[in-house]
Amino acid sequence: MSPATPAAPSVHDLVRLRAEHPEAVAEAAARRKRRPLLRTADASAPDLNTGTGTGTGTGTGTGSGTAPGRRTTGSATGHPGRLMIIAADHPARGALAVGDRALAMANRFELLQRLCLALSRPGVDGVLASADVLEDLLLLGALEDKVVMGSMNRGGLAGAAFELDDRFTGHRPEDLVRHGFDAGKLLLRIDHEDPGSLDTLHAAARTIDAMAALRLPVFVEPFLCRRVDGRLRNELDAAAVATSIAIASGLGGTSAYTWLKVPVTEEPEDMARVMETSTLPAVLLGGEVGDDLDGAYKKWREALRLPTVRGLVVGRSLLYPVDGDVAGAVDTAVSLLQPGRDG
Repeated sequence: MSPATPAAPSVHDLVRLRAEHPEAVAEAAARRKRRPLLRTADASAPDLNTGTGTGTGTGTGTGSGTAPGRRTTGSATGHPGRLMIIAADHPARGALAVGDRALAMANRFELLQRLCLALSRPGVDGVLASADVLEDLLLLGALEDKVVMGSMNRGGLAGAAFELDDRFTGHRPEDLVRHGFDAGKLLLRIDHEDPGSLDTLHAAARTIDAMAALRLPVFVEPFLCRRVDGRLRNELDAAAVATSIAIASGLGGTSAYTWLKVPVTEEPEDMARVMETSTLPAVLLGGEVGDDLDGAYKKWREALRLPTVRGLVVGRSLLYPVDGDVAGAVDTAVSLLQPGRDG
């Protein structure tokens, strides 16, 4: 089987393949065409991200049961030194809601179809997900020449009393190496009143050390947070975000392979000052944007002009846009990474 041939031609074939030939996951990982984390300005390799849609009204293609947007050779990426990553690690933490749709991400077949479409769009560099989702995408052939980022700590289940004792129940560093994946991501939420935060801090530091020993980038997503009426709330004011960045930057015995994954502050004009807290490279996370995706684009566009900000990692707002146009939402997000784009 050639590297370009998916082990499972459709999401429905996944069920049979997983049941009858579990070794297919390792085989697909061994065949996968890899790429550098960042494309350089002089990279001559063609981009394999061009999909079949036009970015307008393409929807998700959920009716046929086949993986949409099969890639063909296209033009160069258009944003050297930048990253556009689609995030889909929410379900492993029990976070299935999108807006007022409580179980929007519970349909795995639909999620995979949306992911395949998003990954097929020009300029999309890769995906962040838990092991089960990444292995589905591997079998579908959707991860060729993509950055594959494994989600590492998913034990802090959404809404649980132990949410801040966020155990590393997902990818281990050695799992990422074994599958030939390209990076890991960990969530670091800190509540000064919750002792579970200390356990998570300690585990995060040791994981950063392990990733550095393997020369694998690790994206740390830090928040200061607190409970309000029993529910966890992330603090997004400038002081809180700056403090969380300072704490995350200092974890581990080396920061050589550490990236930051940071939110835009509640007052977007504070981002320039906040991002001066660290020299580590950073990507912006999407978070919950509600119905105001245009407002989110504007905030991301401004923050992407800052010197340490190197890209976007966005999930639900692009995979489940209010208007249903996944390709259009993704294409607009990609356009924000273009140099000199003021749109």
